[in-house]
Amino acid sequence: MGIVNINDDSFCGDGTLDPDKALAQAKAMLEDGADIIDIGAESARTNRGPISEEEEIARLLPFMRAWSALIASFDAPPWDAAQLWPPLLSINTWRSGVIAAVLPEGGDLINDISALPEATNARLCAEHGASLLIMHSVGQPKVAHTHVGYANVLETMQQFFADKLALALSAGLSAEHIILDPGIDFAKQREDNLLLYRHADQLQRWERPLLLPVSRKTVIGQVLNLPNAVDRDAGTVACIAAGMRRGAQIFRVHHVRAAAQSVKVLWGLHQA
Repeated sequence: MGIVNINDDSFCGDGTLDPDKALAQAKAMLEDGADIIDIGAESARTNRGPISEEEEIARLLPFMRAWSALIASFDAPPWDAAQLWPPLLSINTWRSGVIAAVLPEGGDLINDISALPEATNARLCAEHGASLLIMHSVGQPKVAHTHVGYANVLETMQQFFADKLALALSAGLSAEHIILDPGIDFAKQREDNLLLYRHADQLQRWERPLLLPVSRKTVIGQVLNLPNAVDRDAGTVACIAAGMRRGAQIFRVHHVRAAAQSVKVLWGLHQA
């Protein structure tokens, strides 16, 4: 899953408010092996205030309306025969008003960082035939939760996913349209994040695809003492390797070429 930030405050400094530049970034990621493109108009950074729903919608729609033409510009999967094609378009948003406005324009997946406090987003996905990513977190998005602690983060997460899966199913969303995300760095401290990477296999009990957020995460910077996010790609590859061993199926990354090459080699070694 390649990350395209249609904003001007991405923590990696790779965002753009120009939809043509965002589409060019997506095209390059597809050429480098992306199976999914995840577009987001609002940074999740907690040291930045939220933008309005109207602004978020205005940033997303030009890209979405040009998506089909971008895919049509390729005669075949540009990476290799194993690349998912046509690729999926993921919309990284959590506000129901935005979801209701953009899903009629397309999109295969809503990447929701809100921790699904109520059923509306699941219901909207069900109505539009989209899938939903449920991410573990605590409290409101765009608010720092550095004070949060857990007696046992894995037990807490298992109960969280049990409750949220039941909520999504009650809203009419089928289990086949749900992806789980442990929410690395969201309302978690360094040791919580490392524990989740080490024991991600325990989330296989739900028999749903697991997205492991690995790219340039704060926890990587903490382990390597790298304050600059763009210096963390080697650590990102290490997290991909650990995630593959533990059954994760989707890796959300900035540097798609490095990730795709790593996955291909790791898979070859696994098959050998």
